[in-house]
Amino acid sequence: MDTIQDNNMTYTQAITELEEIVKKMQSPECSIDNLSQYTARSLQLLKVCKAKLTQTDEELRKVLAEMSDDKQQ
Repeated sequence: MDTIQDNNMTYTQAITELEEIVKKMQSPECSIDNLSQYTARSLQLLKVCKAKLTQTDEELRKVLAEMSDDKQQ
């Protein structure tokens, strides 16, 4: 999956794909040759998750700040 598609990916989609990769890596049939590919993809997915969590945190902080401002007025 490329970066453009990753930008449109939801947090839930990224977590689901990460879980699938973990299952593949834990499988006895997992090839050493695939580990590098799985690791690289996992890193991309973790970046998506981090960006989504950071964005949500910022949005929540704004809402809480607005609520606090409303109470002070």
